[in-house]
Amino acid sequence: MNQVTAQEVQQHLLELLADLSPGEELQIVAGKKVIGRLIAEKDSLRLPRHPGSAIGSLTIVAEDDDYLKDFKALPGPG
Repeated sequence: MNQVTAQEVQQHLLELLADLSPGEELQIVAGKKVIGRLIAEKDSLRLPRHPGSAIGSLTIVAEDDDYLKDFKALPGPG
């Protein structure tokens, strides 16, 4: 586990972040006390979403009003 001072972080933050491997931790110290940690995010396992990728996977039947009968007994607004 690597350690750097708060002053080093202020001066070289972008370089320190660029050098971290996914999941690697960098401790920030002031004196002998750990005051913070930088942890590089692990790579996402999920593929990015694309607009329109779900076209055709949902069907809405406008004539199917039977499910609304269950809600008629509930009090309405006002």
